[in-house]
Amino acid sequence: MNPAKILVVDDELELERLIKQRLRKNISAKEIQLIFARNGKEALEKLQNDPEIEMVLTDINMPEMDGLTLLKEIREVDPTLKAVVLSAYGDMNNIRTAMNTGAFDFLTKPINFEDLAATINKTLKSVRLVRENLDQLHQAQLQLIQSEKMAVLGQFVAGVGHEINNPVGFISGNIDLASDSVKDLINHLKLYQEKFPNPGSEIEQNAEDIDLEELLEDLPEMLISMKIGTERIISISASLNTFSRADTASKVLANIHQCLDSTLMILQHRLKAKDKRPMIQVIKEYGEIPIIKCYPGQLNQVFMNILANAIDACEEFNQDRTYDKIQAHPNTITITTEVSQDNQSLMIKIKDNGKGMSEEVKSKMFDQFFTTKAVGKGTGLGLSISRRIVVETHGGSLSCNSVLGEGTEFVIKIPVH
Repeated sequence: MNPAKILVVDDELELERLIKQRLRKNISAKEIQLIFARNGKEALEKLQNDPEIEMVLTDINMPEMDGLTLLKEIREVDPTLKAVVLSAYGDMNNIRTAMNTGAFDFLTKPINFEDLAATINKTLKSVRLVRENLDQLHQAQLQLIQSEKMAVLGQFVAGVGHEINNPVGFISGNIDLASDSVKDLINHLKLYQEKFPNPGSEIEQNAEDIDLEELLEDLPEMLISMKIGTERIISISASLNTFSRADTASKVLANIHQCLDSTLMILQHRLKAKDKRPMIQVIKEYGEIPIIKCYPGQLNQVFMNILANAIDACEEFNQDRTYDKIQAHPNTITITTEVSQDNQSLMIKIKDNGKGMSEEVKSKMFDQFFTTKAVGKGTGLGLSISRRIVVETHGGSLSCNSVLGEGTEFVIKIPVH
């Protein structure tokens, strides 16, 4: 744990020296870090520039901005900050005003350093408890918002899939009937041609105008293409239904390969070739893996976040490369599934050959709200929520290996049992 940052605000240099001396063991043990300011104005600047400060120890009587004014400003900067005021013994009017203004506690001068140590511990404990509770509440709110968004998306996708199924089923069934009918008509026409080889100039001219021979060859091929197209739509609809399946109160058996394939189907439009680059190749190295109990809807969300980030990384890497260079060294996303050596976990590896990450970015990538994307293109929530789903909800792990300029690999481990 990082040392607790305490801002000491007092215009007496001697007090600074004395506090440093008396608290040197705590400082050496990296339990606390002291920051000093000479007045309320300077203190306010430090608070605004350093959100990690947890506690303020301030005198009341100071030049430029006194402690009572500073107390009012602290509440505006960060309501979770706790302030302890210092005042001369007997200055009860100012102490009472400070407590009414929002001070957490007070100490009198000359300072009793045993009291100071106890007050610091009590104050820091209170601050951390409040911040932890707020952080948990914030994370719960974000999770609810994200879950609601996914639920709405799931309902929309499921609705689209359902609406597609009916007309496509009708078309697919009629194509089969139409194919048989066309075969019968062609056979019947050929029989006419055999029995009546000289049908007359008008019929012969019409046959030439419509290019009858080529038409008889192309018509069955057209129906076959239509059949393939409807089968493709049916496959897309099935993928939409798989991706959007709602999670129940308990885990259910799911085929992870189906989850991955349905997510890839949703992202297919981003993988296709564009004016500035060839298509992004997806290499599937699927192993023999068991069906596992999980929350498939939530895992689809994880796969969506990681695969979308992989596509983003490839496109960002392409910004300084020409079409020919990209074609010579194409963008690839490799998905590998396997069972861990101890047979306890299912491993899903998603690797891209995009931009990669620096050590600094890698150290922060799972932090809430951290993003390297432009404003409006990233919320900084995708990976933090993904890790929570994998680690907290499924008892697994989510790790990352990345080399700047070479690419990134995410490794998801989900317990098999």
